Amino acid sequence: MANPTFTLPARGATPELKLSKKAPKSTDAILVPVLLGEEGPELPASPLLDDAALRAVLTSITAVGATGKAGEVTRVPAPEGAAGTSVIAVGLGDPEELTDETVRRAAGSAARSLAGLKTVSTSLGVFGLAAAVEGIALGAYNYRGIRGGAEDNGTPVGKVVFVGDTKADADAFETARVTAEAVILARDLVNTPSSHLYPESYAGIIAAEAEASGLEVEVLAEKALAKQGYGGILAVGQGSSRGPRLVRLTWTPKKSKKTVALVGKGITFDTGGISIKPAANMENMISDMGGSAAVAATIIAAAKLDLPVKITATLPLAENMPDGLALRPGDVITHYGGVTSEIINTDAEGRLVLADALVRASEDKPDYLIDTATLTGAQMVALGVRTAGVLGSEELRDRIAATGRDVGEPAWAMPLLEEQEEELKSPVADIRNAHPNRWGGMEFAALYLSRFVGEGIEWAHVDIAGPSYNTSGVHGYTPKRATGVPVRTFLALLAEVAQED
Repeated sequence: MANPTFTLPARGATPELKLSKKAPKSTDAILVPVLLGEEGPELPASPLLDDAALRAVLTSITAVGATGKAGEVTRVPAPEGAAGTSVIAVGLGDPEELTDETVRRAAGSAARSLAGLKTVSTSLGVFGLAAAVEGIALGAYNYRGIRGGAEDNGTPVGKVVFVGDTKADADAFETARVTAEAVILARDLVNTPSSHLYPESYAGIIAAEAEASGLEVEVLAEKALAKQGYGGILAVGQGSSRGPRLVRLTWTPKKSKKTVALVGKGITFDTGGISIKPAANMENMISDMGGSAAVAATIIAAAKLDLPVKITATLPLAENMPDGLALRPGDVITHYGGVTSEIINTDAEGRLVLADALVRASEDKPDYLIDTATLTGAQMVALGVRTAGVLGSEELRDRIAATGRDVGEPAWAMPLLEEQEEELKSPVADIRNAHPNRWGGMEFAALYLSRFVGEGIEWAHVDIAGPSYNTSGVHGYTPKRATGVPVRTFLALLAEVAQED
């Protein structure tokens, strides 16, 4: 049972979303799409504006310099007879190049311009309802943080009404709403400071969210972990006064043909341990549990959507600290399942907890096994801060990478390197957790993990070190700090798997 003691100290604010046949009588503004035409901006027909109002708005936005380029936001007074006091036109760019991601990003940019308004009606969904819903919800997201006073950092729009067919569009709208809700949950978890989110409290929060959605929950504390031989999780957590946990979540629908196992790294704070990190920017290491947050949010959303695929989620949670009991370079540990690892670098701790979890997840004999983690700085060196690296079984690897790009979470397939097999060997253990040079760090980490995947199981590893936490500026529907990657990729993949024979 979930421990009611633990709750998130703060949640990100986001608007209420509603699908309606027509705009509400009381609305502060209307949001409409505008296209980049050959001779200037073009306003498509909208159920929110009659022909006269449409012409008036087009004249107004043209007069103030609107072009219709993607992401451009222009606000003008509402013409006589139109709802609300203003019209906000958001550019979608060239109509021949229009994609769901274009709509999603434009909606996100528009959402930020709606801050402070109570109700907005929009016809943006005409160009892709699901994308518009996700873009608005995720773009408007605002994490206030833990503040003692009245000071705030902005209030998003209160409600956005999408005008559309309430019958034909209902399923797409609800799927998009739940998907956005899942991304927001992942963001909230990652944004929570480690003072409030540590293995015990994190396990309690996840358990409560999961049980409320009808999932089976199992939480193993230190004694149970030791009894069952989870040597990797225990080794990483032994330097902290706040002991590790292993959380197992299970979604078992009435009808399912496939089983998917998800594993997510849950290091609630990472100092590097004895191989301590530089002090600069270490505060960002609250994000080192981004993989587990994404996995927890994914399986909870799958249950809410009633996806007909059995899913297990295995979440190893630990805090990597450098006290007198901490794991040391040169130590040898025994993982769950019996494989031994020589510790070369205690800051390569994520793979140690994932190793235990992968063996446990493999025991369920899933059709697909997918893990995700903020695992290596090498991922950012190779692919930048917005593109995840995907490694593992070639077919599943390529499928996940393609799915990520389709939903707007860029991902790229990367190889496991044959030449690193020698680098994996240890003189005192079965394998070692780090290699002696700086080259191919992302690939080496994945090769290490591959040793813990059950025989014959299709497996993929998704390294989200960069994409899961945005340390640069806001863009599209992506805020600063936690992004919620790769929740949307996983949910899209699960929906596909659910249709397989």
